[in-house]
Amino acid sequence: MSAEPEEWYEKLRAYEGRVAASGGQGRDPVNEPMIRHWCEAMGDTNPAYPGIAPPTMLQAWTMGGLGGHPGGSARSEAYDELLALLDEAGCTSVVATDCEQEYLRPLRPGDRITFDAVIESVSPRKTTKLGTGHFVTTRMDIQAGGELVGTHRFRILKYAPVRRKPDQQPDQQPDQKPNPEREPEQRPQQEPKARRPRPVINRDNAGFWEGVAAHQLLIQRCTGCGTLRFPWLPGCGGCGSPEWDTVAASGAGTVFSYVVMHHPPFPAFDPPYAVGLIELAEGVRIVSNITGVPHDKVRIGMPVELEFLRADDELELPVFRGAVA
Repeated sequence: MSAEPEEWYEKLRAYEGRVAASGGQGRDPVNEPMIRHWCEAMGDTNPAYPGIAPPTMLQAWTMGGLGGHPGGSARSEAYDELLALLDEAGCTSVVATDCEQEYLRPLRPGDRITFDAVIESVSPRKTTKLGTGHFVTTRMDIQAGGELVGTHRFRILKYAPVRRKPDQQPDQQPDQKPNPEREPEQRPQQEPKARRPRPVINRDNAGFWEGVAAHQLLIQRCTGCGTLRFPWLPGCGGCGSPEWDTVAASGAGTVFSYVVMHHPPFPAFDPPYAVGLIELAEGVRIVSNITGVPHDKVRIGMPVELEFLRADDELELPVFRGAVA
């Protein structure tokens, strides 16, 4: 980067609080066909739909699709300037990292959506496995009939990708020529294995991770109607009550569905490996790794049992051990 790090970061921070999008309009009003398609894709049979839209559809109503938004793009010049600055600094690649949503009232068929967005934060320079860059967070406020109905925070990483020459050895610097005659004991020590990605912990799911730390798989239970739900949510999808407590899963389950991951490779994992949608004995489902059996022996209906995997000094995860019949 051409500027000193402090000067550069202050230049980026000047965009915090500036408009990212203004006067955006949803292409379509909230409608039953889109709700039905969403519910079919998600396997959600909640009888409340399509009388209301599933809360997690919040962002779907703001998307412009291939045709764009009515009246053209709602994105601001300030947001484009910020991205251009990062491009000029070599941060030409982008990846979406996470999002957070807050729901204030249900959306109903016929609601017409408008939205505005602000550049909420730009992080200091960060070094990741993908490369070095900055996290940019935008906050979108979504209205229906002028009433705020929800908030969508979206975070991207704009970064300069790490590039290695085709003949570069893993422990070799980009401008260093390979030396095949170097003795093995003279070779630099291999870097430790990459860590698994960290889970995003927020106010809605912190209790789940506290349970994992205590070797419990906690399921939310609505205190209004008694419905169990997973993953953790701020309110009941059955009766709408925000009040809940938890029950500890027995640990027994079966493989409802699964995939075997071959590609793309990721340094923290050793493909191929199986990722399963596990149906717990309590009736809810969780996505997790399947351990204890070869990936090609995993089958739908296979019984599994909960165990906790120590991934590293800071991270422990619930996984499910299968047994080949």
